[in-house]
Amino acid sequence: MKNEHVCGGALIGFSWVISAAHCIQGNKEYSVILGSSKLKPKGSSRALKIPVGDIIMHPKYWGQNFIRNDIALLRLETPVTFNKYVQPICLLEHSFNLKAGTQCWVTGWGHAPQRSSYNLTLTPELRETKVFIMDNKKCDQIFRKKSFYLRVIPLIQKYMLCTTNYEGSSCYGDPGDPLACEIDGRWILAGVLTWEKACIKSQNPSVYTSLAKYTRWIKEQANHGSVPGPHRASCLLFLSWLMQLPVGPSQGGDGVVPGELGSCREGVVGD
Repeated sequence: MKNEHVCGGALIGFSWVISAAHCIQGNKEYSVILGSSKLKPKGSSRALKIPVGDIIMHPKYWGQNFIRNDIALLRLETPVTFNKYVQPICLLEHSFNLKAGTQCWVTGWGHAPQRSSYNLTLTPELRETKVFIMDNKKCDQIFRKKSFYLRVIPLIQKYMLCTTNYEGSSCYGDPGDPLACEIDGRWILAGVLTWEKACIKSQNPSVYTSLAKYTRWIKEQANHGSVPGPHRASCLLFLSWLMQLPVGPSQGGDGVVPGELGSCREGVVGD
């Protein structure tokens, strides 16, 4: 927004980007930048800046400290052309469960905060870190140690994912950043970073919206376009990990969503 970074996101088709709903700040003008690993790619011949035509917030999104249904779809005004630097990431079929201990990668422009102070700074170059899926019950127990919420109601719901790097904080990203996991030779979008406040304590896991729980909703919105509703705005997104994805031949039959939203490729994160 106004040439300043707001949130990360991920490209899932020619015209669609996924990010966190809490990134949306009213009814303002936003753009998406693709094709560069630089936070501010001035003069880059491969960077694309595309206005956001519309945003669809999940109808059940709510919350402040413990956000629910934190997902938003952004429709680009102009469809992108895939190339070496701009590629979509795969989505899995509905309710695919990632096992605890699965290795994934989170990418973004955020620094981990120091000790107990929440002071997330942005870096000029895209960063990545390896993380592992954590069991939701264990994650919930960690957040409940000093919580005043009723213990009969879990803070970590089934539509959330937690990660840890087993070495302290795994909060290296900024809101909306993608969590990418390699499943059967393909890189899939497992989640988008939602709880920045979880990074206040270094031992806290990172919390993501679990996108496998929203595959049907995503496909419905993409197939029918924008549906009138109370939650409508636009958001600046820098697509966090696209520069990390060399492409190869496509394969099928592994639970990846078909069609435009499944126009993804095999690849590896990093060099």
